[in-house]
Amino acid sequence: MNDAENTPNADNTPSQPLDERVNNRSQRPSSDAFKAFMASNWAPSSNELPARDDVAGHAAHRRKAISDQFKGERLVIPAGPLKVRSNDCDYRFRPHSGFAHLTGLGLDHEPDAVLILEPVAEGTGDDGGHHRATLYFRPLAGRDTERFYADSRSGEFWIGARPTLAEFEASLGLATAHIDQLEAAITKNVGAPEIGGISIRLVRKVDENIDALVDTARYNTAKDPENLDLAVLDALDEKLTEALSELRLLKDEWEIEQMKIAVAATVEGFTEVVKALPRALTHARGERVVEGAFFARAREVGNELGYDTIAASGNNATVLHWTRNTGKINAGELLLLDAGVEVDSLYTADITRTLPANGLFSEVQRKVYEAVLDAADAGFAAAQPGAKFRDIHTAATTVLAERLADWGILPVSVGEAISPEGQQHRRWMPHGTSHHLGLDVHDCAQARRELYLDGVLTAGMVFTIEPGLYFKNEDLAIPEEYRGIGVRIEDDILMTTDGPVNLSAALPRKADDVESWMAGIYREADGEAS
Repeated sequence: MNDAENTPNADNTPSQPLDERVNNRSQRPSSDAFKAFMASNWAPSSNELPARDDVAGHAAHRRKAISDQFKGERLVIPAGPLKVRSNDCDYRFRPHSGFAHLTGLGLDHEPDAVLILEPVAEGTGDDGGHHRATLYFRPLAGRDTERFYADSRSGEFWIGARPTLAEFEASLGLATAHIDQLEAAITKNVGAPEIGGISIRLVRKVDENIDALVDTARYNTAKDPENLDLAVLDALDEKLTEALSELRLLKDEWEIEQMKIAVAATVEGFTEVVKALPRALTHARGERVVEGAFFARAREVGNELGYDTIAASGNNATVLHWTRNTGKINAGELLLLDAGVEVDSLYTADITRTLPANGLFSEVQRKVYEAVLDAADAGFAAAQPGAKFRDIHTAATTVLAERLADWGILPVSVGEAISPEGQQHRRWMPHGTSHHLGLDVHDCAQARRELYLDGVLTAGMVFTIEPGLYFKNEDLAIPEEYRGIGVRIEDDILMTTDGPVNLSAALPRKADDVESWMAGIYREADGEAS
């Protein structure tokens, strides 16, 4: 205890440490009799090991690809710790995407885990590579320990069973070790290669404790600790983060299948939203009704939301990241729904549809909607193997500039607007048209510009196409009839050798089809009610 903790109360009893007071409500028994009884009469755990997961081989190939880039260096990839939401309540755990990609682990059962790729002699590593991978993990405490019933973060009595080290090793084809061995695994032989040490690279800002452990090891083994070049070390770590991000630019067969599952689940979620719209129209916070309907489906069929749902009606639809979802939905307005289901493997879809709240577009709404749809179709046509990623955006926004000019809104010619010196049309669509999609909704975000924005479209890429037009109520540069209308249409695209495939095509896109789809859902709901 520190001095504050030793400060006595008025009756000269020691003050209770703050970090222990959270347990004051628990009234946990601590007698030896209770402990002995709790440790007895439990059915034995099964020794049967699980079959190898389908993802195991794919994850091994990904580790081999990273191993080839960093020969002779120790690579440290943390999953991350639990994060406190409030007091002693944690958010649901989700591992770092780089960790999930290299291990194949999803769900929520590996907080504090760390994957280490240890350099070995040429050709003696995993799959003939340059490293041996080990997953360091804290298994559940045995039922003969107090942690079994006393540890609310990791005790089985509190959080349920999770895989053992042996079970992870069997299912993932990946060596495992107890997390108590982690510190030695990270710090041993760290130092300059010229004096026989091992250089270390870390995915930083995932787990502060691992950051501190690596930094301490580097400092303690440096020739001149006081003049340690932190910028050089940061560059080493950033290169690993960059490589992990770029590795995800091309999805393997298993990942593509996960993306299809995520898209299908998201389409189900949109259907549930349409079913809930009649009630949403009567609710003071109808946007929350929509958000809740989608979230329920995401939790039923997946792991979580891939990102906070945007359920934006009326003028809220002109706010690009409207996630408060506190607004009322009025008949005659549009509802912009941008949502995605994250499946158990942690891959997410990202789809947007703009729906007429009462099931029918007005004339002006339809005009804006069809302009955005034309832009999306132009982006899709431009997304061909060998084209550049940026070409999608150019094609889509050029169509929008042309429509704005046709309506007399664009203050300059189309040519001037689409020039780098112009861009006036971007007042009504300031965001990009596409982004990569996968384990993160904005996947591959640390990839180099030349491989992302200037990258060549290649089979295996999964990305969005999502143009929009956003006419705010407060925008005096447009005729009044357009104000308060926000439209975005977003689809998830798989690039193949034969061209782009719209994975989310099952969700209606054309205005007439949207109206017919919504009417069909309402008819079905009315039939069930009667």
